[in-house]
Amino acid sequence: MPTRYDIVGGRPLRGTLRVSGAKNAALKMIVAALIADGVTALRNVPRITDVEITLKLCEELGARYAWRDETTVEIDARRVNNPVIPLKYSGSTRTPILFVSPLLHRLGRAELTTIGGCSIGPRPINYHIAGLRQLGVVVEEVSRAAYRFHADQLQGNIITLEYPSVGATENLLMAAVGARGRTVIRNAAIEPEILNLAGMLQAMGAVVYQDVNRAWIVEGASRFRAVEYDVMDDRIEAASFAACAVATGGEVFVQGAIQRDMVTFLDWLRKVGGEFDIRPDGIRFYRHGKLRPVNLETDVHPGFMTDWQPPFVALLTQAEGISVVHETVYESRFGYVEALVSMGARIQLTNDCLGSRECRFTNKNYLHSALISGPTPLQGGELHIPDLRAGFAYVMAALLATGESRIYGTEFVQRGYADLIGKLRAIGAEIIETPAETVEPQ
Repeated sequence: MPTRYDIVGGRPLRGTLRVSGAKNAALKMIVAALIADGVTALRNVPRITDVEITLKLCEELGARYAWRDETTVEIDARRVNNPVIPLKYSGSTRTPILFVSPLLHRLGRAELTTIGGCSIGPRPINYHIAGLRQLGVVVEEVSRAAYRFHADQLQGNIITLEYPSVGATENLLMAAVGARGRTVIRNAAIEPEILNLAGMLQAMGAVVYQDVNRAWIVEGASRFRAVEYDVMDDRIEAASFAACAVATGGEVFVQGAIQRDMVTFLDWLRKVGGEFDIRPDGIRFYRHGKLRPVNLETDVHPGFMTDWQPPFVALLTQAEGISVVHETVYESRFGYVEALVSMGARIQLTNDCLGSRECRFTNKNYLHSALISGPTPLQGGELHIPDLRAGFAYVMAALLATGESRIYGTEFVQRGYADLIGKLRAIGAEIIETPAETVEPQ
């Protein structure tokens, strides 16, 4: 149901909150549950829109699911019988392409039409298709956006990804665990969420481990047991609230923030003038004095995560001097900047690579570098959210701004942040969610 957020900003945020399970791990682990023979239980699953969509997709394919409690979901994959990944969900999430591997294991075939997700630039499936073909999958391109996949038996192989794509790495891991022989995936993604998925696959009976130089090695297996497994805590959510605490000059203890998964973010937060105390059950974030400008660029793990970028840019609007942010992962990640400028931020975008190195967007006319001049006082305004991570940047800007802001398109935020209103209120934010019948048309 469409809603809007009414936020009165301009006050330091103080208090304690608990982050939810990681969206970027939970979605992939739900898909992986379809490989198991039995009922898999996943704990610490966030109750967000993208999770519900992924579970509905499982149901459309013949699986059953039920919530055991608020954060534990059980998935029974024994009745999976439909190889057609429903088109009606393809515009809501990027997850459908990942269902191909479990369906190949269980049915020997899969059909997929288009994929959707946030408007942050194209995310082509060519890396997925090239890797699956190297494992012996026959891929037919039925139309420009429709594909058929089939394979009697996947065969292990050495695969070198052109780019360390997170989605392609996850898909190929799920395919390789059922392939005959050994698979080596080189130049692969190694994000903590992928380690979480690999740990689940190992618990199910796979032999899967990380080798040197961004490589995964997988020994194929023929049977996979159902397991109970924990989804990691959300490091993106933890960083989002950390940025809020530092930007507003407050102090927030984020339960579930794990230093190991946030090392790069913590280093950059300290460079900009934020501070933190590591505790066994979380991290306390705060600041002393003025914020400093920095020059950073996003990258694949262990670099600065692209999903940390929007709230960090909002934070940099309050730093004294000129900061530079070079986005190297998604070419259109700065789509939210116009709204921040309308609130008073001074941000200039350029298609130049303003980082320590050129990136794959060099000379391609993408506005993928930003110069942020600060500090700038922000004024409340009317904002329309374009995508998930931008959505939190809008919420954060509203919390920094003087006066009241109205934020529309809250369904994007609800895709990735569970109980955002409750968590923000727990740290002193003045925020109200307005029912749909009073939302003004865009």
